Amino acid sequence: MTTELSGRTALVTGASRGIGYAVAAELARAGAAVTIMSRKAEDIAAAGERLASEIPGARVLAVPANAGRDEDRDEVVRRAVEEFGSLDILVNNTGINPVYGPLVEADLGAVRKIFDVNVVAALGFVQLAWKAWMAEHGGNVVNMSSVGGLRSTGVIAAYGASKAAMNHLTAELAWQLGPAVRVNGIAPATVKTRFAEALYVGREDEAAQAYPMKRLGTPEDVASLVVFLVSDKASWITGETVRVDGGLLATGTLG
Repeated sequence: MTTELSGRTALVTGASRGIGYAVAAELARAGAAVTIMSRKAEDIAAAGERLASEIPGARVLAVPANAGRDEDRDEVVRRAVEEFGSLDILVNNTGINPVYGPLVEADLGAVRKIFDVNVVAALGFVQLAWKAWMAEHGGNVVNMSSVGGLRSTGVIAAYGASKAAMNHLTAELAWQLGPAVRVNGIAPATVKTRFAEALYVGREDEAAQAYPMKRLGTPEDVASLVVFLVSDKASWITGETVRVDGGLLATGTLG
């Protein structure tokens, strides 16, 4: 562990596995107390136990909650502040993508759910964090986006549109909440997680050839950037959505 974020507290949504778990682990290693949440109680409890066992001295609170429910968001923020006394860092990592294929054929109910969870719920968490702590004491917000929000994909179009909205939300919030709160986003390309398995399983070597770095991302690639963005080293960075994509967009394509 380091002391870079010692004395600070963080809330990471969608943190039972993948990028969210890696972010929570890196924040804990940097000295932050971490509240983690996800929808399934058994999964988030197991993630909390794993963090505590892997990182000696880590302070972790695991809360089962559905990011799409107002009452669940209220409960998570309340418990985080109650347990650790503050809420200095919010990482909006929860995201869903139940819609593939042409938008003209997309089920509108599913599209609404994507925007509700990926965008509206993220804003809801920011509102709660602001009211509970950040308005008076300051803080940092990191919104997890995607390169699909920066470039059209043709396949995960509804998800990409929600992430494009997230990018604009990040910029608007950075303007409105500064200087007390810095708000930034991260736009990963394909990261090797269960969420992205459809994009690479069975063809990882082929998929990696589209990247100048000739490999896909790992959750740790993203997590290390989160820790930097919420640290004092990034004190003049706000309103940015930073690509962490192995150079993919530099090629002019999405693979």
